[in-house]
Amino acid sequence: MNTSTASTGLRGLIATAIFSALASSFSAVCAADPSSSVSVTVKFADLNISNPSSALVLYQRIRAAAQGACSYYWFKADADEARCVHDAIANAVTEVNQPALSAVYNTKYKTSVPSTLVSQSR
Repeated sequence: MNTSTASTGLRGLIATAIFSALASSFSAVCAADPSSSVSVTVKFADLNISNPSSALVLYQRIRAAAQGACSYYWFKADADEARCVHDAIANAVTEVNQPALSAVYNTKYKTSVPSTLVSQSR
C-alpha cells in the first residue's frame, strides 16, 4: 500500500468526521427550543446602581448579555429575537429590583417594567 494513498484516505476520513460533527451541531442549534433557557451572569459589584450613570452602565451590560443569550437560538423572525432580548432585559431588571435601573428601563422602552414581573416576590 502506498503511504500517500493511506495518508489521503486518512485525511478524507478526518475531514468527513469533522464535517459530520459540524453539521450535527448546526442542526442542534437550528432546532433549539426557545422555551429552554440560557443563563448569563452579569456582574455589577463594581457599580453603585443607585447612581443613574451606573444604572445605565448596568443596563448596557444586561442588554449585551441578553443579546448574547438570545443569539444561542435560531429564530424564524427578527421580531422573535427582539422579544427574547426584551423579555430577558425585563426579567433581569425585575430581579435586580433597583429604582435607578428601573428608571433606565422605563426610559429606554417608554414604559415601566411589566406588572406581571414586578409583582413577583423574591
